[in-house]
Amino acid sequence: MLKTSDFYYDLPKELIAQTPIEPRDSSRLLVYDRKTGEVSHKIFRDIADILKKGDLLVINTTKVYPARIYAETAHGGKAEILLLKRLDIARWETLVKPGKKCREGTVLKINDELSCEIISRTDDGGRIVKFIFDGVFEDILSKVGEMPLPPYIHEKLTDKDRYQTVYCKKEGSAAAPTAGLHFTENLIAKLKEKGVEFAEVNLNVGLGTFRPVKSENLEEHKMHTEYYSIDRQNAEKINAAKREGRRVIAVGTTSVRTLETVADENGLVKAQSGDTSIFIYPPYKFRCVDALITNFHLPESTLIMLVSAFATREKILELYDTAVKERYRFFSFGDACLIL
Repeated sequence: MLKTSDFYYDLPKELIAQTPIEPRDSSRLLVYDRKTGEVSHKIFRDIADILKKGDLLVINTTKVYPARIYAETAHGGKAEILLLKRLDIARWETLVKPGKKCREGTVLKINDELSCEIISRTDDGGRIVKFIFDGVFEDILSKVGEMPLPPYIHEKLTDKDRYQTVYCKKEGSAAAPTAGLHFTENLIAKLKEKGVEFAEVNLNVGLGTFRPVKSENLEEHKMHTEYYSIDRQNAEKINAAKREGRRVIAVGTTSVRTLETVADENGLVKAQSGDTSIFIYPPYKFRCVDALITNFHLPESTLIMLVSAFATREKILELYDTAVKERYRFFSFGDACLIL
């Protein structure tokens, strides 16, 4: 039985990417072929030479909302609100700091247009808050909110769009599907010209993606739930690829989790939506996904466990060791890995 500590590796702090690289597709790409065992080092834009006509890239088109808000208490104290999940037109599930001072009934002022009241606590220490606003909430949020960068990024992001994919559509995520950050409009056009196809899914990434696995026994870990959707047109694209024996390549772990949630034993999917709490770790038999584009993930995280299920824990830790020695950049703004 694998334990959480089996997914630990040493990472020098200086390899945690603090800023996005320009242009997007100039990040590095570690390529691992599971059939041959070959490992090669490329630039991300080289993926246009690696992928074949008929390959199907499945992208997550979710858009990150500016989920971090700063507020004041009635007594002039400072508070930080992190939006996690919208419950209705005014109520959100949030994380609020400092939690001890933000009890039920506390009113926090953000600006003249926006304030909120703490309604209740959640089971995992969060807060349900009700926003009071005059106007369109999304418009106000776009002015006062900041991008909710992960806790290991300490540099301020000057361009909000750099924490969005170029193909994002509908706001709903508290974190970016970071494997997609490497794509540019030009690269996508080049891939399509070659005959590589694209299918879209949506999974709203929650901040639970950054939460560490606290239990040493993996079976005791409770995965956070995230909303997903896939429409009929995109389900048909995926099913056509599976039936024709073409590769379905997931762009990021969020696309993997969506596909594996909806796939049947033959790898076919249906148009549907709902909440998923799927937790993928070794051993796991993938039903739909044939190849994976992903970033390098935190030690002992659910994400490195998912990737380890795709290419064995031993091999992934070996690849990560290689990436450290080759000075790859890690995590959200870091380099990418293609596992074929």
